[in-house]
Amino acid sequence: MKLRSIFILAALTPVLLSAPKVASGAPKPVMVHYMPWFQGPYSLGGTNWGAHWTGNGLIVYHGGGTNQFYYFDPNLTTNGKAEVASWYCPLIGPYDSLDPAVLEYHVLLMKLGGIDGVIVDWYGQDNYNDYLMNNQRTVAVFNYIRKAGLKFSLCYEDQTIAAEIQGNYITAANADSHAQQTMLYAQSNFFNDPCFLRLNNAPVLLNFGPQYFKTNSDWVTIFSALSASNQPAFFTEDNSLPVGQGAFDWPPMSLSGGGTNTLTPAELQGYLNTFETKAAGWPKYVSSGFPRFHDIYAKIGGTSYGYLDDANGLTLTNTLSRALTNNSSVVQIVTWNDYGEGTVIEPTVDYGFRDLGIIQNFRRQYLDATFPYHTNDAAMALQLYNFRKQYGSTAILSAEMDRIFTNIVSGKLSTANLQLSGLASTRRMIYNLSVQTNQLQFSIGGYLTSPLQVQISSDLVNWQNIQTIIPGTNLPVFTTNISQTASHFFRVQ
Repeated sequence: MKLRSIFILAALTPVLLSAPKVASGAPKPVMVHYMPWFQGPYSLGGTNWGAHWTGNGLIVYHGGGTNQFYYFDPNLTTNGKAEVASWYCPLIGPYDSLDPAVLEYHVLLMKLGGIDGVIVDWYGQDNYNDYLMNNQRTVAVFNYIRKAGLKFSLCYEDQTIAAEIQGNYITAANADSHAQQTMLYAQSNFFNDPCFLRLNNAPVLLNFGPQYFKTNSDWVTIFSALSASNQPAFFTEDNSLPVGQGAFDWPPMSLSGGGTNTLTPAELQGYLNTFETKAAGWPKYVSSGFPRFHDIYAKIGGTSYGYLDDANGLTLTNTLSRALTNNSSVVQIVTWNDYGEGTVIEPTVDYGFRDLGIIQNFRRQYLDATFPYHTNDAAMALQLYNFRKQYGSTAILSAEMDRIFTNIVSGKLSTANLQLSGLASTRRMIYNLSVQTNQLQFSIGGYLTSPLQVQISSDLVNWQNIQTIIPGTNLPVFTTNISQTASHFFRVQ
């Protein structure tokens, strides 16, 4: 349909665009661990990038008695990849986690990729270090999660308490009460939201550790501030606390010995076997799938945790299929975008959409045989992202892109593809065509920047303007009465 003019024979029987069947709910949710901490020119201005892209968050010692920052420059490109503090580069290049175009792109990829939602790595709401900035980005991604009809949860980093004590932001004596305030903030701002992930009506809360509050009594005290309806389904890393439901697993890099050592398949298998043996005695547990582990820490002057090979997708295939078929209550994919540790399934220059394709296929195989989406569908999110960057300042085209987003998350991919084709070819597209009794109606989308002329002809030679539509932010819709005895052609120019 990339013709300059689109013809419609009005006397035909009704023509309706069919949409793929929307995937039904999975027996257990597939969530992806999400990092909200990336900063770039969108929020910092100029050509400035945050530490998670530059690597300069770590001070390293160099000879001669001086301390220096070691950093990458994301404004530079080598072999088609921006220089970022990672072995891998996002397909869209480095980004800012507050950028609406990025957030829309991410949630569309998740929706099309067979992912049910995100577990955000969360440092609380305090105005200390970058915690407040991370929380603002958590709220931002949650807004888009809601628009896409996905779920949302938190993985609380209680290491923040130790850092705040060390920095004299709080005192050790106030640690429990401060954590209570953090949980009350989560209850007010997140737990009660209909999109927050719940198990047996309890909000799902993960903890990366625990690293500071290591006793069960600490967490009993912390959760006592919450209402009875918001006592969390609490999961800690590797080992469960009595106050919790169970635990979640994570790439066990400590077994490799760190540094340049590689975690072997046997070591990984042994860890997963041990974890599931323990999990059999818990009420519930979260099982993780992950593609690899290849951190950048040694290159920026720190110490590597070791290496877990991607194995041409076999690592993700093995760990994710296991998570989907065992007795876990939630599947966690580790991670969407931890570029520092290389555990990314977000499309990259290096792997493209491969990892999302694996997830799509497994969802179809293990959770929902009717799941309709494939890798080519996920590419629609990239196309829309590029149009946002190209046309985002044009209100009329932005409104059309909003409609494309809605059509994608609603499963109306045929319609969305027509609209995207119109933007790609800078032409108008007709869709949602219907004929009921003596009335013909269709929507007009695609590249909408100048007045639209709807024309009619009985012989495809002589055309007459019958309506001029001035583009606006609302969806242009044309409606006319037609005859059941005469044939006419319609086109939009």
